Amino acid sequence: MTALAPKVTARSFVNEPVDLGLLFHRLNNQLGIILANAELLEVKAADEMGRARASQVVASVLAAMATAREIRLRSHE
Repeated sequence: MTALAPKVTARSFVNEPVDLGLLFHRLNNQLGIILANAELLEVKAADEMGRARASQVVASVLAAMATAREIRLRSHE
């Protein structure tokens, strides 16, 4: 029998020291999953409207990734 991993929530981290590198890594992982799914929808969408919406999500995720990267770089200044 495999032990279940403890449930992690935003409240779990309230009293723990902040590791910005870990937070940026987690954020990029989450954005990467959204990006991969949006790109898949872009290819598999049945109509032009669906492809256009998926393209907007792709563009937004790429912008969010660039913003996260910029915040990370500025946090080291």
